[in-house]
Amino acid sequence: MNYPTNRFQQLQTPFYYYDLQLLRRTLSEVKAHLQPNFHVHYAVKACATPAVLAEICRAGLGCDCVSGGEIQACLDAGFPADRIVYAGVGKSDREINLALEAGIQCFNVESLPELDIIDELAQAKGTVARIAFRINPNVGAHTHANITTGLAENKFGIDMQDMLPAIRHAQSLRGVELVGLHFHIGSQILEMNDFQALCGRINDLQDTLEAEDIRLQSINVGGGLGVDYEQPDEHPVPNFRDYFATYARGLELRPGQEVHFELGRAIVAQCGSLITRVLYVKSNAIKRFAIVDAGMTDLIRPALYGALHRIVNLSHPLAPEEVYDVVGPICESSDVFAKDYTLPALQRGDLVALQTAGAYGQIMASSYNCRPLPPAVTSEE
Repeated sequence: MNYPTNRFQQLQTPFYYYDLQLLRRTLSEVKAHLQPNFHVHYAVKACATPAVLAEICRAGLGCDCVSGGEIQACLDAGFPADRIVYAGVGKSDREINLALEAGIQCFNVESLPELDIIDELAQAKGTVARIAFRINPNVGAHTHANITTGLAENKFGIDMQDMLPAIRHAQSLRGVELVGLHFHIGSQILEMNDFQALCGRINDLQDTLEAEDIRLQSINVGGGLGVDYEQPDEHPVPNFRDYFATYARGLELRPGQEVHFELGRAIVAQCGSLITRVLYVKSNAIKRFAIVDAGMTDLIRPALYGALHRIVNLSHPLAPEEVYDVVGPICESSDVFAKDYTLPALQRGDLVALQTAGAYGQIMASSYNCRPLPPAVTSEE
């Protein structure tokens, strides 16, 4: 990624920088590999920065929301309500009513108690809510344990053995219309075999439904496609070709059936970077520390998951290399971006970029230590 370093010098750090040209390129790649019956909903939880949402809306994608706040953000960004799907384990009555009043495309329902509340609230409004049941397929994914979602031990979805009773119950209700099934096995998945395994499970479940004379309009396979955190400049756009081809080959769809995807990280991760400035460089008997003005309040993934983001010295990229622990100013020992990390020698005032931070970066920022939230800057401002 090319950074306008001279422009950055005039800005107060830390802030998030979004390369909208790279975002448009990524969106074009997504659309280039879609089948006619494939539909993509952007997973808003990855990044809800207004400028980013506006680009995704202009590209014609739908959106996948997990809260009433996300639904409102998408409506404010111009997304048509009939391109919004709403997931989440704990939907409140207020959030469900907001979605009903907006007329969203579909609720991804995660439990029978939730189903009954949606039915009750829909009937009170004299409307019918379109729903898909989120089924927990008990399919593992090669990713961090904290971001797997498709195992029986996870809190998400309805167990497979409960699928048929849940469908029969939904069919008895007047306030809901069952239109599909929904799945999601995890995030930051780079092995296509994981998605192939999900296809096999979906095929088996569809066979079970067909034996009961149940046919559905849509299958939502979730998202999960990962990105290259180690070499973002070499792989700025994820492997959408193989991802969509895996589902095109692997799913045994029924006539007229649509497939819905919920991609988040894969769309926005590489277009965003956290820009920070070196405050101090200090050494002790065993370590050299680069203390920057961004911290875990601005980018929590390293502290939360042990995630590593590639770090770039923007001010002196050709300086002799040194090894640092790159740390932030927060009063927590976990406020560390990288340990024993080799960088061109840093000095006070140098600008540093933490790359591949467009997903689960700014959106997860907090005001711990009474710090201000990091603002967003785009390549076109």
